[in-house]
Amino acid sequence: MPEAALELTGIAKLFGTFRALDGVHLKIERGSIHAILGENGAGKTTLMNVLFGLYQPEEGVISLNGNVTQIPSPRKAMEMGIGMIHQHFMLVDTLTVAENVALGLPGQGATLDLESIAERLRELSEEYQFDIDPHEEIWKLPIGMRQRVEILKVLFRDADIIILDEPTSVLAPNEIANFLDGMARLRDAGKTVIFITHKLDEVEAIADNVTIMQHGKVSAEVKVSESDAREMARLMVGREVVHDEMDRGDRKPGAVILKAEGLRARNSRGIEALKDVSLEIRAGEVLGIAGVDGNGQAELSEVITGLLAPDAGTITVNGADITYSSVHARRHQHHVSFVPEDRHHTGLVLDFSIWQNAMLRDFRIRPFSGSGVISKGTVRQKARDWVERYDVRMRNIDQLVRFLSGGNQQKLIFAREVECDPQVLVVMQPCKGLDVGAIEAVQRTVMAERAAGKAVLYISTELEHIMTVADRIAVMCAGEITGVLTPDQVTDERIGALMGGIKEKEAV
Repeated sequence: MPEAALELTGIAKLFGTFRALDGVHLKIERGSIHAILGENGAGKTTLMNVLFGLYQPEEGVISLNGNVTQIPSPRKAMEMGIGMIHQHFMLVDTLTVAENVALGLPGQGATLDLESIAERLRELSEEYQFDIDPHEEIWKLPIGMRQRVEILKVLFRDADIIILDEPTSVLAPNEIANFLDGMARLRDAGKTVIFITHKLDEVEAIADNVTIMQHGKVSAEVKVSESDAREMARLMVGREVVHDEMDRGDRKPGAVILKAEGLRARNSRGIEALKDVSLEIRAGEVLGIAGVDGNGQAELSEVITGLLAPDAGTITVNGADITYSSVHARRHQHHVSFVPEDRHHTGLVLDFSIWQNAMLRDFRIRPFSGSGVISKGTVRQKARDWVERYDVRMRNIDQLVRFLSGGNQQKLIFAREVECDPQVLVVMQPCKGLDVGAIEAVQRTVMAERAAGKAVLYISTELEHIMTVADRIAVMCAGEITGVLTPDQVTDERIGALMGGIKEKEAV
């Protein structure tokens, strides 16, 4: 029988009276890749936070290398050879990559040798094909690069047990293969990898064993060699999941609703992020935007929704020029809705309740308020209706949204942005970090908007999700649209060339 690197027995974690973990038993084999699956809110990240010393369990025993132990803090976990890459970044924006890696390293003080740290980071970056400059400041890096820095931090510390919480959620398809190869090299070197993901193809490709959690408990354990993605999805959500087989119906797009011509814009670093971008979306059409993260997709969404002013170009909605309209005017006069990429910082106020977040978009207008006074009863009733129809799983509408799972947070944002009956719906990375059930719910919402005659701009680095919903796919590279394909025209070679900047441009 393979030796256990880590074993948990009867782990329980409570938040107030809520049992986030309820008698969890888990055995991780040494030198294996062990995947943890489950719907959002199943307790996966909470369990990993216990292993990394961020939370202390109320009940249960942790055994490391056969010895019962306690993990009182992340520092102690790192000293014990446990490293964790969090889904949400833990970086200091104003410091460089090397300085972020140096934080917390023992024995630095006045003898801090940043150049030796930088040299080791260059070696790791080359080995894992991350292409990161150790002296670059974090704030200058796009999201995908910041995720790679988090990975480098753990690799630098040479942890024996590496916990990965959704590490590929911001990587492009061509980057994921290299990343998974790197995980295999870690396993071959004797490392033990615990891998939280919602991407079942990654589990099939790299994992040895799988633990599936539901409602804070272990519901199933399987060997990857004896299962498949469909079976694991069924075990996760308790039913067949069909988000890759949605009925698209007959495509009958109407008149042009959203049109952008010659857009140019600079990002927060003053670098030109959009270079003469033009596109149009008709009623009842989903235009997907694909590409490696950091190639202008975020700036495109911000320019269209009014969060970033363009340097040149025009934007019209139903023929009306909104190029320099305010965010308020776009939302309420031109009916543009936005599901942002970062639900924690731009989609929600984490310390507001569910019902307070439900009114954030329209709190100044009826029926949410009148004569400058918010109608609390109306807002609360709307919130109750929305959480029921969008299956937002919660304790009650007074619960702070920070205590909702990522999938339930995303469903709340979709409810708020869709229930206002927009003409244009812009969604940015809508399925990032979601489980298969939540992804299905998001995609069904997008398809319902398409069927209702809305114009949907669907921006994602996850090509398989774009393929499910998009009528046309525009690929962006270095701030330009390099080509436009229909889903049946997509091949790995063709999409890879477009993502790499080889142009095949047509009208969009």
